Amino acid sequence: MISGGKMKNKIADIIIKLCGESEGNLHDINHFLKVYAFAKCIGEKEGLDELNQCVLEVAAIVHDIACPLCRKKYGSTEGSLQEKEGAALTEEFLSGFDPPRDFVERVKWLVAHHHTYSDVEQIEHRILLEADFLVNAEENRYSPEQIEAAKRSFFRTETGLGLLDSIYLREG
Repeated sequence: MISGGKMKNKIADIIIKLCGESEGNLHDINHFLKVYAFAKCIGEKEGLDELNQCVLEVAAIVHDIACPLCRKKYGSTEGSLQEKEGAALTEEFLSGFDPPRDFVERVKWLVAHHHTYSDVEQIEHRILLEADFLVNAEENRYSPEQIEAAKRSFFRTETGLGLLDSIYLREG
């Protein structure tokens, strides 16, 4: 069993490195920072243990690591393309931080499934989906109907539901 402590101390360095590798793309940087903030908040409020919280936070930071490659290679950042390319890029990116192998495998799996809304069994997967949607809803200007559909379809955590309601589904 691995612990999250070793990697928890490297989160700031992971953020700094990814900012440096984002080639000044402020949208990408702002997006992953917002997803990270929501994922951290939801994970903490839902009571994740240290390891799951750390896996979630690192995955939230690197979840869109494949976007620059997908733009160049495919001319698109469509979710399935990100999932296809993201795991290998994640492994390479994290290798400089000397992470435990099991930790890397868990983060890679989340990156490779962060647009997969079916068969969600891991709490970190659920929270990553919710955090990413909270950010995407604003960035992509989702309609109230799209937000309601997501609420019914895959939001399950009390914290994620509360944030979705308070940000997007307020009366008035």
